[in-house]
Amino acid sequence: MSALSRALLVGAGAVAGAALAVTVTLAATGGSDEPTAGEWTSVEPAPPTTGAPATSAPTQAVAPPVDGLVTCPPATVTVTDAQSLGAALGQAKPGDSIHLADGVYEEKFVASTPGTADQPIFLCGGSGAVIDAGGVKGGYGFHLKGASHWRLVGFTVRNAQKGVMADQVQGAVIQQLTVEQIGDEGIHLRNFSTDNLVQANTVRDTGHRRDTFGEGIYVGTAESNWCEISNCKPDNSDRNVVRGNTISDTTAEAVDIKEGTTGGKLLDNTFDGARLSGSHNDSWVDVKGNGWLIQGNTGRNSREDGFQTHEVVDGWGANNIFKANVAEVNGPGFGFNFTPVNGNTLGCDNKATGAAKGLANIDCA
Repeated sequence: MSALSRALLVGAGAVAGAALAVTVTLAATGGSDEPTAGEWTSVEPAPPTTGAPATSAPTQAVAPPVDGLVTCPPATVTVTDAQSLGAALGQAKPGDSIHLADGVYEEKFVASTPGTADQPIFLCGGSGAVIDAGGVKGGYGFHLKGASHWRLVGFTVRNAQKGVMADQVQGAVIQQLTVEQIGDEGIHLRNFSTDNLVQANTVRDTGHRRDTFGEGIYVGTAESNWCEISNCKPDNSDRNVVRGNTISDTTAEAVDIKEGTTGGKLLDNTFDGARLSGSHNDSWVDVKGNGWLIQGNTGRNSREDGFQTHEVVDGWGANNIFKANVAEVNGPGFGFNFTPVNGNTLGCDNKATGAAKGLANIDCA
């Protein structure tokens, strides 16, 4: 492993703890927050660290290999249909490892029992194990509802309004899933979900219900929905790591990072924006949080810019760092467009091609 590789403990004792060291390799080089009927009722979140802004056919895109992948332990239970999966989720306890046999699981599923840092709960399967939620107009394919320290690995989620939703979740790993044929966003971390790792997933074919809400991966909650989702507080879904994912055929941003989130990392992902549509969906990445590191990502085909920042709420969209990203825009805008600049920085190792306005609206440094 190169000198640029380092061990990342995703939150103090959150993902790693005594049980798991996650290795992050640093490359050298508007979803809908509305609750789904019958699925989510807002509850009082754990107190956030702070509510204030911190200062400090589509083209086949392939992300680089990801080090530090979670390995599923031997199964403690194997499930073969929706009924047995529902029962296993309801009976799950720390240390369990649920194996999904190949097949179609036609239902919407919820996990609500947390694991622990030392004894996470695993749900593992191959891509031939398919959770099919029955339609893109309602429901979550798989909902981690307060279920911290879970490991979702390898299976497919399709045909849901929202693919995988995490509410009030800490220390989870969402890895190597295929999330496709989705009404709104593919994977969403919200409602004070912190210190999670979303890695090596394939997210594609979103926005079938409303193209405005067809993000690939979505972190946090839009300010307009804070009273609905996070009890009128900024949704401090902080320190999440999104890395090594392949995101394509989305109608909205590949990754949408909302106001209220701080200190996350967006690393080594690959985006294709050929299907972007709607008036505001004009970049692969839109950063409205603070203090994020955006590094080693590669995007191609955008309606306007490659990477953007925005200040939707005063003091947010600030102090983000962009390093070693490659923007093959093939569009009318910039590779990197910071509106306003707001303390965001652009390293001179970022590259842009096919951007009619050039590399960025600021000088690199």
